[in-house]
Amino acid sequence: MGQGLTPSKEYQLMVDAMFCTTFMVTTSKFPGNTSLLFAPPAVVLTKVFLYSGLEFGMSMESSCGSGDHSIKGVPTHGGRYVLYNVYGNHFEVSRKYAPPMRPVGRGAYGIVCAALNSETREEVAIKKIGNAFDNRIDAKRTLREIKLLRHMDHENVIAIKDIIRPPQRENFNDVYIVYELMDTDLRQIIRSDQQLTDDHCRYFVYQILRGLKYAHSANVLHRDLKPINLLLNANGNLKIVEFGLASTTSETDFMTECIGTCWYLAPELLQNCSEYTAAVDIWSVGCILGEMMIRQPLFRGRDHVH
Repeated sequence: MGQGLTPSKEYQLMVDAMFCTTFMVTTSKFPGNTSLLFAPPAVVLTKVFLYSGLEFGMSMESSCGSGDHSIKGVPTHGGRYVLYNVYGNHFEVSRKYAPPMRPVGRGAYGIVCAALNSETREEVAIKKIGNAFDNRIDAKRTLREIKLLRHMDHENVIAIKDIIRPPQRENFNDVYIVYELMDTDLRQIIRSDQQLTDDHCRYFVYQILRGLKYAHSANVLHRDLKPINLLLNANGNLKIVEFGLASTTSETDFMTECIGTCWYLAPELLQNCSEYTAAVDIWSVGCILGEMMIRQPLFRGRDHVH
């Protein structure tokens, strides 16, 4: 907490920072060579809707077919927004995201729905982070991810398409982030019966390294690479997601706890070293490659010590 700030003032500063950072127009992008060096191998993936570390998914065929999983909304705020009931939670988005809304998944950090942007005719994934400011640490992670991804522009890094403004600033409690829509994640592929040839493994690792090279060239360390944070589509295109734990090389800090699983964290992070380099991400890539080859985690430890 900053010196001289009361909890209420710090909370308001965080809300203001989130609002200003989220809704300011940004044009600058990180530099980087995004050319593709070779053609991908033929990939036929099991299409499963999962997004950003979520534990719940449904097949693309069932969600896009009969529409049984779609949810109708109720117009609010003079028709500028539409309110949906998703898993018993309010899900309120601007009207340009045309109904019906298709639930994609839910997890510890939010609810995700697939929708169609009626202006661009593009399918997107909308993630709601409810009560985003109740927990200061989680709020800072959300703000960090938004600030980083708004400046990134690379084929192998997930793109933020939009941030949905709250209907009223004074009631700004939930954050709605609009991402590209992908089909599945690498964890689901590893756990499935989908065949993973050496060509697949090489191509996936190549794409991970391309995305990392781009991030590292901007002095950004991901620090949370794992199969569930690598999204894929049916063409085998891979994108890195979840930059909430990322840091700059000049601002490396202590990882005071293992968030989720420790299986892919480098020893420097497991031991809470105060100084580390981009090598921590390369360690994670090695763990992911090994898991793709043997179809199970390399280091299935119970905690950071084990």
